[in-house]
Amino acid sequence: MECSRREFLKAFAVASALASSGCAFTSGSNSMQGPTSQQDAEKWVKGVCRYCGTGCGVLSGVNNGKIVAVKGDPDCAVNKGRLCVKGILLPKIMNTQDRLLHPLIKKNGEFVKASWEEALGLIADKFKESIAQYGKDSVAFYGSGQNIAEESYLANKLFKGAIGTNNIDGNPRTCMASAVAGYVSTFGKDEPMGTYADIEEADVFFIIGSNMAEAHPIIYSRIIDRKKSKSDVKVIVADPRKTRTADIADQLLLFVPGSDLALLNSLAYVILEEGLTDETFIAKHTNFMQGDTKLSLEQFKEFIAAYSPEQVAVTTGLTAEQIRETARLFAAKGKNTMSLWCMGLNQRIHGTWVNNLIHNLHLLTGKICKPGNTPFSLTGQPSACGSVREVGALSHLLPAHRVVANAKHREEIAAIWGIDPSRMSAKPGYHTVEMFRAAVKGDLKLLWVMCTNPGQSIPNLNLYRAGMEKTFLVVSEAYHPTRTSELADVVLPAALWMEKEGIYGNGERRTQHIAKAVEPPGEAKPDVWALIEIAKRLGYSELFSYKSNEEIWEEYRKCTVGTKMDLPSYARLRREHGLTWPVPKENGPETSIRYAAPWDPFVAEGIKFYGKPDGRAAIFARPQAAPAELPDNEYPYFLSTGRILEHWHTSTMTGNVPELKRAVSQMYLEIHPEDADRLGVKEGELVKIISRRGECCLKTKLNGRGQPRPGLVWAPFHDTEMTRMINFVTIDAFDDTSKQPEYKLCAVRLEKA
Repeated sequence: MECSRREFLKAFAVASALASSGCAFTSGSNSMQGPTSQQDAEKWVKGVCRYCGTGCGVLSGVNNGKIVAVKGDPDCAVNKGRLCVKGILLPKIMNTQDRLLHPLIKKNGEFVKASWEEALGLIADKFKESIAQYGKDSVAFYGSGQNIAEESYLANKLFKGAIGTNNIDGNPRTCMASAVAGYVSTFGKDEPMGTYADIEEADVFFIIGSNMAEAHPIIYSRIIDRKKSKSDVKVIVADPRKTRTADIADQLLLFVPGSDLALLNSLAYVILEEGLTDETFIAKHTNFMQGDTKLSLEQFKEFIAAYSPEQVAVTTGLTAEQIRETARLFAAKGKNTMSLWCMGLNQRIHGTWVNNLIHNLHLLTGKICKPGNTPFSLTGQPSACGSVREVGALSHLLPAHRVVANAKHREEIAAIWGIDPSRMSAKPGYHTVEMFRAAVKGDLKLLWVMCTNPGQSIPNLNLYRAGMEKTFLVVSEAYHPTRTSELADVVLPAALWMEKEGIYGNGERRTQHIAKAVEPPGEAKPDVWALIEIAKRLGYSELFSYKSNEEIWEEYRKCTVGTKMDLPSYARLRREHGLTWPVPKENGPETSIRYAAPWDPFVAEGIKFYGKPDGRAAIFARPQAAPAELPDNEYPYFLSTGRILEHWHTSTMTGNVPELKRAVSQMYLEIHPEDADRLGVKEGELVKIISRRGECCLKTKLNGRGQPRPGLVWAPFHDTEMTRMINFVTIDAFDDTSKQPEYKLCAVRLEKA
């Protein structure tokens, strides 16, 4: 019997309160029955939550070699003892019926148990055959923001340094690449200049394209605390869908899907028109840019003149007064403003541009690089920053934010890796969509997928699942079957979470150590071990002679020296509860605010955007532009997708937690009641969602906790049932700069099922 939504949310509220008091729910039962006392654990081990990019510190209670309870780490600055319901229930993901306990090889269409020696030998042979016959670019690696940093670093070194191909990418390409491109193009370096500590200093929060109440609940709880602590704190929420995040909004902007570029330009228009700028800051610290061309302030004003609130009101579906009020709130003199956004802006074909426009607002007002003033991109996965953006595990990157196309960068990394730089390719490899298209075309012969589920999560699945079946597919995974491992030729059983030691890097530049708490079940082994074993079998033993994760980390840490993202030592990370980089001195302080004295150790005085040659950030002229697909007579609705509180991504973990499974057992389609009336459908009725690429079938939800604007429908993407997998419908068009797919908007039609 399913528990009601109200019962579940009540349980979540209780769980959060208990977690903030240092308690957790009993593990091992099928219902939330009460807190587990510390006496129920033999020991408590420090780690980091396995889910979103918030980076909550946890303490895992161990008894008889199993994790039996989890509570929030009161000494972690991120969550200060709090956990959301997914974190509290983490013990239940560990020992499940679908845990993979030994290697599998597919023979005659069926999986059979294999030894590690047989599985590794087969993989190595296939690597050698493919490279010999088709060249080094016929093999690829697809990783994850859930990998520990040591895994991603080894994969990067194996493929880019040893084999000599840049065909390594990962699922952060699908969630955060536009944020990366936005930071780099505006400031010259990736990742936020602020931290979560800015929440406690901010007076105004501008939340756009993010349902943080469900996707980042602990960050949301900190904003609630801030709002309660100071009566004049204001929250602006902008989104085409009314979500639970809007419950605390003082200003709610339900704009037309795809019109956010126009909206942000219009806010800049008001700021300029009403003299809400910081002219001294602009003159000292910024350049106006249109592409690579410098503009004068007057030329920028000429560009922005087309975005008056009166003109933009039609495009956005908002009133001119709503836009003006929002700009005044954002730019109010003497107030600190923090912007937060996530996939709603990033998963777009113009995601880089819209990130630039968020930064514009802070640069025009000077609300940046001071406590409580920062543009802050929220991260979707626990180590998308630490294990991919920082490690350089994307097809165009090298460690510490270097790029493969830069000869000096290749030489620097080659020296640390102990190889001739001529082994390294200057050509960026396949980014995510290209990688899976290459599989469809037959150009990619071997693909190793680690710690992610592209067989469910990639857009336009009808096309790309077929491509995965054509390649020799290796999947390293803790669970089986998943919608990816079912397509594999070899499946390797991976140690999960605190069954291994490792490093995560969260969304605020916080580097955190995860201690090993228990042994992995069966024959499961850490992916670090598997990567080293394959490297040895490919003849690269001398490059992969590591004896510990600490040794791997310390080699990687050399890559960060002198880059202004210096990372702390493994020994210090074991002792601490996370440190925000740069940390250039072993016993020195962490950095709360970059680019500004006295916080940033690389800035002597004032503000300097040292990622840019002249130390100035860019204010970009970016026009309104349409999504890849617009509704028309045949496909009259916009579809958007996202995440909900109870489930995470493709639910390989949360689907194993009875409480979470009961709370939301299958996906649904949110539809505005006016659209439901036109279609003649009622709450809970089945509808087909059909695009130019595929279809799925979901039950309608007319008055749930989220409600889209008329003309927009919305679905989560965690459901593993083939007929309910929304990514058969989504589009694989991508941003020209970031290469991030446009999951958030495509055109669909609806039919009664």
